[in-house]
Amino acid sequence: MLRIWGRVNSVNVKKALWAAEELGLPYERIDAGLQFGVTKTPEYRGMNPNSLVPTIEDDGFVLWESHSIVRYVAAKHAAGTLWPTDLRVRADAERWMDWAFTFQNAMRDVFWGLIRTPPEKRDTKAIEAGAKRSAELLGAVLETALAGKDYLTGRNFTMGDIPLGCEVQRWMRVPLERPRLPNVEAWFERLRARPAFLKIVDVPLT
Repeated sequence: MLRIWGRVNSVNVKKALWAAEELGLPYERIDAGLQFGVTKTPEYRGMNPNSLVPTIEDDGFVLWESHSIVRYVAAKHAAGTLWPTDLRVRADAERWMDWAFTFQNAMRDVFWGLIRTPPEKRDTKAIEAGAKRSAELLGAVLETALAGKDYLTGRNFTMGDIPLGCEVQRWMRVPLERPRLPNVEAWFERLRARPAFLKIVDVPLT
């Protein structure tokens, strides 16, 4: 059985969990990271020398890095659907998986400042700068790219939607004013129509 180490409120762990749930895979999740510890133990470092989550073990094969995990699971269990077999479509999906980290970097101060930092300790300038950059990225890049599309690569949901879907969920749920982005909002609602997304990703931020 697939084993996934990581806490449920980690955006990167959510990516691995959503992929598994989307595919209906049986898996065991083990709490790890932050308040759960585990990641600094010799046993865990033997699997993942970065001491980060998620890490998976699949029939003896150990893998870390969330987007690599999504690619692996999709290629193993959903070639032709979640993992596109058309080279250009797959490259497009992987491009968006890579770009998700660009957006995550912009959002970092916003999420940590508004969700995981007490109000009296917040860096307001950093939050405002992160929110401005995040809105710019979504407006200039994602809103334009989604014009005329249901999902990031076109009509079909693929692995490309998973990492960025997890990142954009945080943007949609942090308590701040957001500019109207009709294409992004419509895509987000399509993701919310997927039971696995509602179960794993679109839950209260902590």
